[in-house]
Amino acid sequence: MFKRKKQAASGPSRIDTLVGAGTRIIGDVHFSGGLHVDGHVKGNVDAPPASHSTLSVSDAGVIEGSVAVPNVVLNGVVKGDILSGGRVELGANARVSGNVYYGLIEMAMGAAINGKLIHEPKKGDVAAASAALETAAGPKSTGERGAPKKG
Repeated sequence: MFKRKKQAASGPSRIDTLVGAGTRIIGDVHFSGGLHVDGHVKGNVDAPPASHSTLSVSDAGVIEGSVAVPNVVLNGVVKGDILSGGRVELGANARVSGNVYYGLIEMAMGAAINGKLIHEPKKGDVAAASAALETAAGPKSTGERGAPKKG
């Protein structure tokens, strides 16, 4: 009755590059668009931060290195930090040995992280949050008994 439809919010379902199950890459991978990993990558994986690129790693996929991609859908293993200004989706079989820096995160029961979860809001969100805090705190402190500070 209250079932939620799976949205395409985790990025495009289009896959531009596929690392197959029998494939092992030794070296860094730079991409844009969609990258799906069923195999093994020993090196860093990154995409331009301003892009809407998505990395998806299947249950059989392994990445030994840091990941710096705007959107990450992980069901496999990452042995390194994940840096995502967008969305990180960790499936039930996801295993991360490293810190996860995220804008938005979704974790399924069973996902494991051996590291820290660090929320890093977008720069525009930080400015809005600062303005909201200043408004909520009221005017800046004045000197004694409401007299302006001399200085």
